[in-house]
Amino acid sequence: MRVVVPDRPGSLGAVATAVGAAGGDIVGVDVVEHRGDGFVVDDFLVDLPGGRMPDSLVTACRTVTDVTVEFIGHYSPGASLHRDLEAVEAMTDQPERAEEILVDLVPGIFRSGWALLLPSSGSTLKVQRASGGAPEDDGYEAPWLPLTEPTRIVVGDDEPEPWQDVVAVGVPIDDTGQAIVFGRDGGPRILDSELARLVHLVALAQVIRRTARAPEADDAGEASDPATA
Repeated sequence: MRVVVPDRPGSLGAVATAVGAAGGDIVGVDVVEHRGDGFVVDDFLVDLPGGRMPDSLVTACRTVTDVTVEFIGHYSPGASLHRDLEAVEAMTDQPERAEEILVDLVPGIFRSGWALLLPSSGSTLKVQRASGGAPEDDGYEAPWLPLTEPTRIVVGDDEPEPWQDVVAVGVPIDDTGQAIVFGRDGGPRILDSELARLVHLVALAQVIRRTARAPEADDAGEASDPATA
């Protein structure tokens, strides 16, 4: 549940109290963005007991002054919730697959959504790796490809059905000719802070992969050097 909360003492506690009164158990809270207008965007992960409808959470939050529920959606039970540092650790364990691992973890890192690993050259969608729920649709002539910089993807009305009602961003991987696309079906919108986090994580994935390859290259050079034979 994405909630816009006044940036003042007591606001978060008031929302938590309202959620509890509606029968919700708050499992996690992420501060997604501090806005410049005196509000904060927070993501709440809430466990609801059987028979309770998500709408009850929206109604409860609306009882708190100046609080707005921007989006509410379903998060699969038992799904792993990976944070940024945990993603870095996972990529470090298998550095040669850093970008693929990042694609797998994006839904947990950002609490919702999906990710794709694509070639960044050409305009034809060719899925190289996809997380669960991603609109793969190989062969789609995407007007937003190729990606040369971090980009907000604008999806038109004439796009294939799997891409309808999608909000997405893409970040190119500088040295592989690939790109990582992160999207959500129907929302919530991807904030500037979330795009900045994705850019940072993609950069870290590149550094992890390059750093792991550097010693291999050094070892190969030493083995072929006659002076060291």
